[in-house]
Amino acid sequence: MARAGVTPERVESVAAAVVDEDGWDTLTLAAVAGRLGVSVPSLYKHVDGIAGVRRALTLRAVTELGRRLVDAAVGRAGRDALGPIADAYRGFAREHPGLYAATVVAPAPGDDEHHAASDRVLMPVLAMIDGYGVPSDQAIDAARALRATLHGFVSLELAGGFGLPVDVDTSFDRTVAGLDRALSTWPSSRTRPTA
Repeated sequence: MARAGVTPERVESVAAAVVDEDGWDTLTLAAVAGRLGVSVPSLYKHVDGIAGVRRALTLRAVTELGRRLVDAAVGRAGRDALGPIADAYRGFAREHPGLYAATVVAPAPGDDEHHAASDRVLMPVLAMIDGYGVPSDQAIDAARALRATLHGFVSLELAGGFGLPVDVDTSFDRTVAGLDRALSTWPSSRTRPTA
């Protein structure tokens, strides 16, 4: 008989707490079961193993990140949207470092639910990029540059990689200003700069 209070939703919530406290790579069914006070085999009544828990957390993370980016960008475009989007992205990563790590997982082929959630993350970013006048055939390139920059910054921040005695918030603001400059002067050709 299943222990009272153990549901798929509760398992997911406890797993989210585990990854935010201990890291995405440390997630095990044993850790979740221990917090719930149940045996590992009893979790299989509620979830499809560790793969099912990871997928549920990935959907949760991507959905929440998408909601935050949409909320940050509503009524804004271009330069006016960049700062709020960057702040929302960083804020989510800082509040939920384990769940944030799940957002880098690309949707599996045929996983329509994950694809739809990922599209909701991309939508406000593409609208913001469009506000800069970046040609539509280059919007994904610009979105990748933005994501790579923000991901690199927040990943280093979360890992404690900014140890110098310089204000990290100021560094982040300057990084966002650099992104603004890059998007404002987006190159129209595919040629790489030469050394």
